[in-house]
Amino acid sequence: MDRIVSNATPLIYLAKANRLNLLQTPIKETLIPESVYQEVVIKGKHLGEKDAFLVDRAITQGWILVRSIKQTYNVEIEIHPGEAEVISLAKESGIEIVLMDDIKGRIASEMAGLRPRGTLWLLLKAVKDHILSFDQFLTTLENITRAGFYLKEEVYLKAVREAGKLTEVS
Repeated sequence: MDRIVSNATPLIYLAKANRLNLLQTPIKETLIPESVYQEVVIKGKHLGEKDAFLVDRAITQGWILVRSIKQTYNVEIEIHPGEAEVISLAKESGIEIVLMDDIKGRIASEMAGLRPRGTLWLLLKAVKDHILSFDQFLTTLENITRAGFYLKEEVYLKAVREAGKLTEVS
């Protein structure tokens, strides 16, 4: 996978768990629209959030790229403006995969012909690619949920089982 466009939530929680680097290894470029930059970095720094400074450092280092959109892609359901910009940037850049966790944003992405993936997908991909061990996966999952990342219990358990299977086969 070469390029993705990310929404705010995955960036925030990966940074809170000190796992923002997971966007570097399997992915060559991570793009974010201006609104996501404003939400994560500008507002985050104003609030003194550590994750905002980590994302800003990744931008300064050049492995997360901030891009402006030319036009907002028209989606048929009401979603957060940042999600609409993620979809728009992906469409304008010819990128299929968008990283977002909100269900309405994911539905809108699918309706726009994109392939939405979430934070859990990235963590499981890291296990599959031998970037994270099973224990590191569990610690990361625990850290993001402690930081406020919401997962239904059955989704949490399914992710743990899947990570276990991935490490058994490896």
